[in-house]
Amino acid sequence: MTDLSQRQQAIKDDFIKNRGYWSEVWDQILNISPDYFEAYSELSSVPWKHGVLEPKVKEFMYIAADASTTHLYNAGTRIHIQNALRLGATVDEVFEVLQLTSVLGIHSCIVGVPILLEELAAAGMPVEDALDERRTALKETFTENRGYWAPFLDGLLLLSPEFFEAYLKLSSVAWQTGTLEPKVKEFVYIAIDGATTHLYESGLRQHIRNAIGYGASKEELMEVLELVTAIGVHTMTDSVPILMKAAKAAGKSA
Repeated sequence: MTDLSQRQQAIKDDFIKNRGYWSEVWDQILNISPDYFEAYSELSSVPWKHGVLEPKVKEFMYIAADASTTHLYNAGTRIHIQNALRLGATVDEVFEVLQLTSVLGIHSCIVGVPILLEELAAAGMPVEDALDERRTALKETFTENRGYWAPFLDGLLLLSPEFFEAYLKLSSVAWQTGTLEPKVKEFVYIAIDGATTHLYESGLRQHIRNAIGYGASKEELMEVLELVTAIGVHTMTDSVPILMKAAKAAGKSA
């Protein structure tokens, strides 16, 4: 890293002041384009300068987006877990964020099963939609454990009560044994559903509704969405080091 100009140093200092940390990868981006980095710093700092969520919860949103199976940005997960712990989060809280995030895989069924039901009906093989005693009990348990029921769960329950029961057990662990307040759990779901690598509208709508039911404010919900937009910069944090290495091999400098 070359010596920073006065302007670059001021941009770096401002980022650290607002975001509370620095990473080596920022040095390369700041060196190539202080204009870009300053603009990114201003955007990503808005929730930190004007937001209402406590700092560790902000970091939980970054962890959720980075650790999601649709993103798996390990470098960011590592940084934001470190930040969360430094800001007072417990290991159990961070683990709970990861538990909540890990259920994202169920969206293969949530999106796929309604399509399957439609195609079965079109093929003359409709599925009876009446719930038997077992399915009714599973629905009631889910509603009790998770605090809601949504129509997009109906098909999964109808087609495979065995799989639904296993999913119910897995997704309920954080709700039965976790320590995060309910609205923060819902914030995690909003973060992973609203991330640009997923954009699962049905889930996003449901979990925003749930969070409001748990007392979340419009400012908190807007802040969650602002925080997860930060994953756009991973184009830069992953690619600029590649650019710098290739430029060095080609005998070119920034």
